[in-house]
Amino acid sequence: MLACHSLLLTWVMLATGVRSHSWRPCTDLLPLDLLARALPHPGQAPSPQLQMVQSKGSRGLRFVGAVATALSFPASQIFSNCDYFPAEFSLVATIKIPRLRQKRNEYIFSVVDEESDLLLLGLRVSETRLHLLTTPPGVGGLSRLTFKDVRLDDNCWHTVVLAVTGPYATLTVDCGLPLELKQVQSFPSALSTRGSRFFIGSRRRLRGRFTGLLRQLVLLPGSDVTPRLCPTSDPNLAELSVPQVLKSSPLQADHRGPVYPYEAEARVTLGNPPPCSGPEQGQLWFNAPRKGLFVCDGLTWRTLLQSQERLDYVEDYQDLYTSSETFDVEVFSIPSEGLFMAAANRDSRPGSGLYKWRNGSFQLYQNVSTQEARAWKHFTIGDQIFLVVANSREAEPELSVIYRWNRRRRRFLRHQTLETHSALDWEAFHIHNHSFLVVANHRRARDSNHNIHSVIYRWNTDTKLFEVNQTLSTSGAYDWEFFSVGPYHFLVVANTFDGQTTTISSTVYVWLDGCFQTFQSIPTVGATDWETFQIDGRFFLAVANSQKVSKRGPDLYSINSTVYELNRLTQTFIRFQDILTHSAVDWEFFTIGEEKFLVVANSHDGSSYTLNSVVYRWQGYEGFVPVHSLPTFGCRDWEYFSTDEGSFLVYSSATSRLSKVFKLRTY
Repeated sequence: MLACHSLLLTWVMLATGVRSHSWRPCTDLLPLDLLARALPHPGQAPSPQLQMVQSKGSRGLRFVGAVATALSFPASQIFSNCDYFPAEFSLVATIKIPRLRQKRNEYIFSVVDEESDLLLLGLRVSETRLHLLTTPPGVGGLSRLTFKDVRLDDNCWHTVVLAVTGPYATLTVDCGLPLELKQVQSFPSALSTRGSRFFIGSRRRLRGRFTGLLRQLVLLPGSDVTPRLCPTSDPNLAELSVPQVLKSSPLQADHRGPVYPYEAEARVTLGNPPPCSGPEQGQLWFNAPRKGLFVCDGLTWRTLLQSQERLDYVEDYQDLYTSSETFDVEVFSIPSEGLFMAAANRDSRPGSGLYKWRNGSFQLYQNVSTQEARAWKHFTIGDQIFLVVANSREAEPELSVIYRWNRRRRRFLRHQTLETHSALDWEAFHIHNHSFLVVANHRRARDSNHNIHSVIYRWNTDTKLFEVNQTLSTSGAYDWEFFSVGPYHFLVVANTFDGQTTTISSTVYVWLDGCFQTFQSIPTVGATDWETFQIDGRFFLAVANSQKVSKRGPDLYSINSTVYELNRLTQTFIRFQDILTHSAVDWEFFTIGEEKFLVVANSHDGSSYTLNSVVYRWQGYEGFVPVHSLPTFGCRDWEYFSTDEGSFLVYSSATSRLSKVFKLRTY
């Protein structure tokens, strides 16, 4: 008998052990994003009863329309192992509620029996209180746990954490001091959810529907989530699980989820442009001088509305005296620093000047060592900022220099030297995530040969240096221009002189099979510059022809420069318009409002360097028509730029220390 009793006891213990090992909770003990589960999946149409609203830099959902059940899902979706709501849990909600009327109650969420419409569980907010409502099984009445003097309806974002463990309930608002209540009875350990649904923002009816913004609603079974959220740098928006649709920006073109009606509460800033980064995303800025409204997309200011300006006249704005004659100017911006201009000065001492736009004018910022500088080129690789100078001093070895911006010292410092031959220009470009530089080698010093190689360099991501990638035969190369047409990439060189004549061909190259190959040869006369631009989907190339020189006959300076257009049928550039110029050495294309312009640098007519450089306006079928004549002296280069003060043109003089800035007056 004793042996039988022992055997029975052993069997009971084994059976109990088997049952204990097979026990599973009713749901995963992981954060359950109730809001995300109720939202449509990617590819599904969004509910017309929902509106996305951005307020104070963060997005939430607002319930609109006449349907109270816009967001709901069956409780069986999350209670897959059994039907009971967990006896210990945490609820996390991030909400923004406008002022509530007295005695008004609104549901953040509820669990309702679908057949009887009985409220099983609900989280409800009123003017100064937060309520947790339950209907315990077998009691027959509604049980209410109320936290008093909780002011959530102040139109600010708040994150509330409600943790329930046995008879204790703890409320933490914005990671502040917790409020703890002890209930008379513990939270029901057998609250059945069979046949029920979760309703987000309502109690299955319009009355009591949530009128604020809901950003986060998460259930965590089995533990207090507060230590996982707090402390945090932004307690009002402490995040456990926020639906992706509320994280991605409506400005992002690659967003593939449901597109909700969108509204943003934004502050409009006047005056100088404020910072534009992640925290400012969605803010508005009104630029009074330019009569434009701009929105921050998290990186840059995008135009929303702007009056279309028209060019009225050009006025003298600034006399800029450089250390010596200036062959080229390069205007560029450095993030968080401002607008700069690099001047390519002839004299080696003190070198070339780097100017910064301060208080509405260019002021000297840094002197950079150069050797008879002829051109500057600004470019970036990743987040690094570079300037490369074309040094033309004919002394072996001839070296041009790449400078890199040092953020700590806020100066350009020498990065790399490259051997060049009377270099007159650099062009920087990117193809398939690779960075390139190409130099215009004009003439070799030791034998004065113009028919030499110009060199394409490619950036080595390991050594952080440029290496020779390809060489191209050129004749007195003066300028390179890179451009793309659809998926095709092009380089065009301005060949000036072959040792005998300036009436030679300049070449357009196309990128094929990992290198540049000849695409088209275009007859030019002492070509010194190419300018590429688009107008209404049409592609143009303008060449500046400087002089006609040959061993027979006089030199000619007043000759035609030509605008070519890409013919898509013949796949060649064909002559579009001839424009009479006087030893033209540069073209600059720019846009004011919807108007397109070209300005030419006329430098010499055979007898004088004091000439008018001309601004031409695009007039469709008529081509480019002269509209403004600007007195210049030895004009060598034009650059267009714009600031908060307006739009400007700056020209450099190759025969004087005086360069000038003109302001483009608009109406």
